[in-house]
Amino acid sequence: MNTRLYLISLLSILFLSGPKLNAQNLPKDSIPDKLVVVWTSGDPEMAETMALMYTHAAKTNKWFKDVTLIIWGPSARLVIENPKIQEKVIKMQKDGVVLEACVACANMLGVTEQLKKLGVDVKGMGGPLTNYLKSGAKVLTL
Repeated sequence: MNTRLYLISLLSILFLSGPKLNAQNLPKDSIPDKLVVVWTSGDPEMAETMALMYTHAAKTNKWFKDVTLIIWGPSARLVIENPKIQEKVIKMQKDGVVLEACVACANMLGVTEQLKKLGVDVKGMGGPLTNYLKSGAKVLTL
């Protein structure tokens, strides 16, 4: 229950403060229309009820033009070990969500090759994440 309250609070903060504050003085076409979700949790319930659900909906409902899911840390193992989660991630990719993963984490967890076989772009993520943050993309960490 505490995890759900935390996630609801986090989303409320993101939606109530982020876009309004960032968009007030900018022309509409200059506001980045990109969502990046950094998914770090190995909890399957959180994955299904928040990380994957929201990320997929953001793309299929066109809430954002570009949607990227970064698989980082324990979530990498979860994708490989949980067939239901793996199926959802593959569907997201088919629907246009870009999948990236941290190579250092994937190597530590021994899942690099399996992620690559799923079509995940496994690479160093420090630079790309920094670029997403500096570009003004909406970055959500779960």
